[in-house]
Amino acid sequence: MNKEIRLILVLFISLLFGACAPEESIGKAVPEKTRVTDSNETVKIGFSMDTLKEERWLKDQALFKKAVEELGAEVEIVAANGDDALQLTQAETLIQQGIDLLVIVPHNAEATAAIVQKAHRAGIKVIAYDRLVKNADIDLYVSFDNEQVGEMQAESILELVPTGNYVYIGGATTDNNVHLIKKGVFNVLQPAINRGDIKIVYDQWTEDWSPEKAFLNMTEALAVNNNKIDAVIAANDATAGGVIQALEAQGLAGQIPVAGQDAELAAAQRIVGGTQTMTVYKPIQILTEQAAALAVRMAKGEDVNTVKYVNNGKIDVPSILLTPIPVTVENMRDTVIADGFHTGTDVYGVVDE
Repeated sequence: MNKEIRLILVLFISLLFGACAPEESIGKAVPEKTRVTDSNETVKIGFSMDTLKEERWLKDQALFKKAVEELGAEVEIVAANGDDALQLTQAETLIQQGIDLLVIVPHNAEATAAIVQKAHRAGIKVIAYDRLVKNADIDLYVSFDNEQVGEMQAESILELVPTGNYVYIGGATTDNNVHLIKKGVFNVLQPAINRGDIKIVYDQWTEDWSPEKAFLNMTEALAVNNNKIDAVIAANDATAGGVIQALEAQGLAGQIPVAGQDAELAAAQRIVGGTQTMTVYKPIQILTEQAAALAVRMAKGEDVNTVKYVNNGKIDVPSILLTPIPVTVENMRDTVIADGFHTGTDVYGVVDE
């Protein structure tokens, strides 16, 4: 029997009977299939990404690959670009290729539960990277504190605009992070809302995080409120870009504070140019290095202990939550530029001394 046929039979048997086996939890031994006990055997990590259409995720891809390879492991990276069915198919292919551990950035927090189940049936543990997978026995969640992201956005804007009409432009509802970010925003805004100091005059999600759809949402918000809007909080920098385009069309860019997150280059440029007020910087290099180290350890069967847990609707998921950083024109050089995330030349458009 050749190697390929034998591998297919093994996978078929594991899928057929794996559902009867109890799910492994963090801190327990990894199934023998995924253990890399031979020091000469290379750990293979699969990285299933939602998209590579945004600047931020291109950085994650490159940095995660670098971090994994520096640990002596291999990584296979695929991206579904917002297609749930394709992400499932790509993950199945990674599993069939014999990866030792799967890292996933879910497009749809609910739909990717099926990927976790398939991986577990094959004896492969799964790490949710930056975005939580809902209703699944996920083994580890590594991200930034997204509720804190929303709190930082709201605190910055509320300090500038303590009274007035607010617009909230959310992200894609399929991404669990948007709900955490919005919760953080309203943790801060709700007391001012209760006092009657501020009023939420428009609140809308943005399908697939699309800047074009954020533009349409903001255009509608301006129209229904006769341009009487005092502040905008957008779920990320891409949606903030759409918001600012809508404000520019009405001659209001730079007059109305706008918050975003991700510290994209375009957002940093808008901040120094005065059309965006702030962004929230999530040091991706720290995230990728942590995730890579944890992935390799878990693939080798080593224990990982955490002190934080995030409920995903099914279990309390062991979690590593990193601290984000608010960025304004005042601390741009001390944060994203000092870290090398962007260069001063790129941000300011002149040679940085």
